[in-house]
Amino acid sequence: MKAFFVYMTAPSKEEAERICSALIEERLAACANILPGASSVYWWEGKVETANEAVCILKTTAAVYHELERRAVELHPYKVPCVVALKLENGHAPFLEWVGAETK
Repeated sequence: MKAFFVYMTAPSKEEAERICSALIEERLAACANILPGASSVYWWEGKVETANEAVCILKTTAAVYHELERRAVELHPYKVPCVVALKLENGHAPFLEWVGAETK
């Protein structure tokens, strides 16, 4: 079973909770960690911007990642949200099995 960490940012803790809760309820992720208070610096529309954001780390499988990405973008308030997957090469087997069991 191939598992992923999905890294996503959101404009606030509340928005992150709303999006992550929906993804978990829809069985597209087994769980999410929400880390509020991230400071972001980025290029947007030709200038440097700064923002306070919440970082989300979701655990999912390769089998449902594309559906998770589609749904996260649909739920997200940003025009171009950051939703990226990082393949897990190794991990505690019972945890990875749980991730697989808790997703579609």
